[in-house]
Amino acid sequence: MQAPTRRAALYACALALFLLEGSAAQAANSVPHLRKQGTATQLMVNDQPFLVLGGELHNSSASHLPYLNKLWPALKGAEVNTILAPVQWDQIEPVEGRFDFTVLDGMLKQARANDTKLILLWFGAWKNSMSTYVPPWVKRDVQRFPRSLARNGVAQEVLTPFSPKTLAADTAAYRALLAHLKQVDTERTVVMIQVENEIGMLPDVRDYSPLANAAIAEQVPKALTDYLNANRARLHPSLQALWAANGHRASGTWAEVFGTSVAAEEVFQAWGYATFVEALTAAGKAAYPLPMYVNAALNRPGKKPGEYPSAGPLPHLFDVWKAGAPSLDVLAIDTYFPNFTDWAPQFKRPDNPLFVPEADNAGRHDAAAKAFYAIGEFDAFGFSPFGVEDSKASDPLPQAYRLLRQLTPLINQVQGSGNMRGFKAKVSYDGVVDASPQQVTMGGYALQVGFSNPWAKTDAKDLEGCGGLIIRLSDDEFLLAGKGLTVTFKDATGAGDLVGLEKVTEGTYENGKWKDGRWLNGDEIHQGRQVMLVTGDFTMQRVKLYRYR
Repeated sequence: MQAPTRRAALYACALALFLLEGSAAQAANSVPHLRKQGTATQLMVNDQPFLVLGGELHNSSASHLPYLNKLWPALKGAEVNTILAPVQWDQIEPVEGRFDFTVLDGMLKQARANDTKLILLWFGAWKNSMSTYVPPWVKRDVQRFPRSLARNGVAQEVLTPFSPKTLAADTAAYRALLAHLKQVDTERTVVMIQVENEIGMLPDVRDYSPLANAAIAEQVPKALTDYLNANRARLHPSLQALWAANGHRASGTWAEVFGTSVAAEEVFQAWGYATFVEALTAAGKAAYPLPMYVNAALNRPGKKPGEYPSAGPLPHLFDVWKAGAPSLDVLAIDTYFPNFTDWAPQFKRPDNPLFVPEADNAGRHDAAAKAFYAIGEFDAFGFSPFGVEDSKASDPLPQAYRLLRQLTPLINQVQGSGNMRGFKAKVSYDGVVDASPQQVTMGGYALQVGFSNPWAKTDAKDLEGCGGLIIRLSDDEFLLAGKGLTVTFKDATGAGDLVGLEKVTEGTYENGKWKDGRWLNGDEIHQGRQVMLVTGDFTMQRVKLYRYR
């Protein structure tokens, strides 16, 4: 009986190993997707959370493979794990119906050779509002592919979203792209797709072409009015006001439901863009269901729609986009304004995670602080400055990304739990820096977080670059990471305890495990009064607290 028992045991072990290997292979082949963890949304790659520490290339850098190949030393030096790169409609379909994916396939090969993920940006019908990346056979055929018209009747180099033939052509190309990726990208190098780029109408609030004028005279689609009714209590105040001013109508023409103001016309145009993008997104996902997003060019203060790219996926139009393009996973922020702390919270909603695919320039002094703030305060699953190939090793961003790479396993673990907060000095749109301390409560402690080194002179530019995150590791233990933070701890339970710093150490994370560096229980913590992250570099410290009376 012993031999059969041994054989049975060996068979069971072999079967278990086979199933384990099969499960691992299945995980490795899983399509990237988004999942909820608490209040956070995480990007899952090979069924593991993936924090995008990215950089976006200049528009033309990936259009020529030898040129792109020369950039990899700089890209690796920027410490990115993901590159955001365009795929151009005019390049992949120079002749209608004939697709050439040579450049895309070369891009995939180069990214894999450099152990880097890709997020592809579909430059299709629109790029920064304009239609400059459409193929020549689209550009030249204005009858089949009509342009948007300004209010004065002048044609713009902007395709109208109300043309079924334009939608059909763009959709066919996008679907072909996704089908090709499904076939060739079994290694899951591409983790997300951006649908179009910074959609918005210029130079007027809306398109005044015959197709658009006919559409605005029609009934508001039931999908939109149903959404408004279902989400009445949560609508953005500006949309709520437009709808309320016309009696919360459940049906009617666009003018009857929203009025005839500039704001009402922007709502109409947003619906046109959103439903166009929905058709693209749904068709692409049917071919290969990668996560997909659109990005928003922000509106400047005091500017009217058309003076900024009107009708894009901006916060005051989120509800229109959510109703019109439900297949999209994220409405993302492109940010080139100093007041990032004002904009970021507007893009984080229960139905919309924060993702920052384009932020200033990679070499800016405050890009790294924005990354820490977005990830720490709003559980952003990714951050990516523009022009990453211009980054230098001495810039703040590579330093910050090195630190965030170490912290990624811990960040992924705590996202959505309420045990992580982000901090950055506030800056107005006009560039005025407000570095006053910020107050938060974490567990049983009240934290006051100031900026800059209290023992050194810090100018406004340095203050803009100060930022970081704090993670609550246990009841009495915290991790601080970033640059230029000064933190004090007080009791928040009402017990009246005094709070002391039992132990403060510099350190690093290696393979997800903390490794002590210097012990800082003297001058570096002002004899127990506060914890200080220096302004010169991105560092992290682990803090153990104790209570006394």
